[in-house]
Amino acid sequence: MFEDNHLIAVNKRPGDLVQGDKTGDKSLAEVVKSYIAEKYDKPGAVYLGVVHRLDRPTSGVVLFARTSKALSRLNKLFKERDTQKTYWAVVKNTPPTSEAQLIHYLKRNPRQNKSYAHDKEVNDSKKAILSYRIYKELDRYYLLEIELHTGRHHQIRAQFAAIGCPIKGDLKYGFDRSNKDGSIHLHARSLALIHPVRKEAITIVAPPPQDALWDACL
Repeated sequence: MFEDNHLIAVNKRPGDLVQGDKTGDKSLAEVVKSYIAEKYDKPGAVYLGVVHRLDRPTSGVVLFARTSKALSRLNKLFKERDTQKTYWAVVKNTPPTSEAQLIHYLKRNPRQNKSYAHDKEVNDSKKAILSYRIYKELDRYYLLEIELHTGRHHQIRAQFAAIGCPIKGDLKYGFDRSNKDGSIHLHARSLALIHPVRKEAITIVAPPPQDALWDACL
C-alpha cells in the first residue's frame, strides 16, 4: 500500500503472522523480505525492521522499516504515540453509547495468551485507553470506528468484551461462534504519521478483507 526507500506498508490478511513465532509458520516479514529481494534483485540478506504487530486473526495496515535509520525513528514515533491508528470492528451487541472513551486496566495472562480488563488498577495491570464511535448500523451488527490511544496486548478485543460487545468471530473474548476462516472482524483501517526521513505527513488506508459483512461496511 506504500513503498519507498525507507518504508513499506502492507495490508495483512487474517491468519498471517507479522513476525515468526513458535508455530514455525512463514511470517509476513519473511514474505516482504522475499518481495524486496526479488523486486530489487538484492543478493544476500534483506534488511527489514518490524515496527509494530497485529494479532494473527486481525487484518489491516502493517508498517515495516527498510533501513535501520527509519526503524529507530519509527520506534520513537510509536513509543511516543506520535501516530494515529484507526481500527474498524464489527460487533453484534449495541454499545452503551454511540460514542465514548473507554478506560480500563488490562492484566495479561501469558499462559492463556489473553488480557483481562478491570475498571480499577490491579497488580501488574496497564492502563488502556481508546475512543470509539458507531460508524454504521448494519442489519444485525454495528461497525465501530476506533482510535487507539495506548497499545496494549489484545486491547481492543478485551475492552469491548468488558462492555458486553465482543468482536464478531472472537471466541476467546466471548463472541458466541467463530468465523469459518478463523478470522475476527477487527481491521487496522488506517495509520497516519510523519514520514521518519522525509518529514511529510502520510496516511495509509487499508481496504478490509472481502466478505459479505465487510462489503456491507464500505
